[in-house]
Amino acid sequence: MQKYFPTALERLTEEFARLPGIGGKTAQRLAFHVLSLSEEEARGFADAILDAKRTVHTCPICQNLTDADCCAICADENRDHSVICVVAEPRDVIAMERAREYNGVYHVLHGVISPLNHVGPDDIRIRELLKRVADGSVREVIMATNPDTEGEATAMYLSRLLRPLEVKVTRLAYGIPVGSQLEYADEVTLLRALEGRREMG
Repeated sequence: MQKYFPTALERLTEEFARLPGIGGKTAQRLAFHVLSLSEEEARGFADAILDAKRTVHTCPICQNLTDADCCAICADENRDHSVICVVAEPRDVIAMERAREYNGVYHVLHGVISPLNHVGPDDIRIRELLKRVADGSVREVIMATNPDTEGEATAMYLSRLLRPLEVKVTRLAYGIPVGSQLEYADEVTLLRALEGRREMG
């Protein structure tokens, strides 16, 4: 097979193609863009990736991403630490914060239970959530996983685990279509979902 591009360019394209949501053509476009950068810009891009890998870690309390001892939300004394909103991914925290109505704290699972993808309860941050709730200072846990099959299954599983801890467990009332993603919901829809949350049986 004829080789059209230098090995280094092909490797760069392959690396971009490994990113979620990036197809072959987009990966190629990104690789060509990187090549068009000046050496200083390319170094800055590479340094940003390495710096993020070096400094960003999970908050020991809520498992969100931070570069400090604990994240800004957990460190904020003005927030209601007795209400925990459970989300699947760090980007969902950003979506919830955009609504500017929620004043509690978060717990990031870093995934959802998905037997098809070989993700079980031990593969996501469930133990850390149970430990937070077990200390008795939490009065409500809001399940804000996506309204798809895996998100619903994860919410139900967590609800069963939390029930013996005598904490109120609610689920967002979704004006969001079933099967859609929380991160793509607009602020008004999220606000209505938050206000209309219902207790899980």
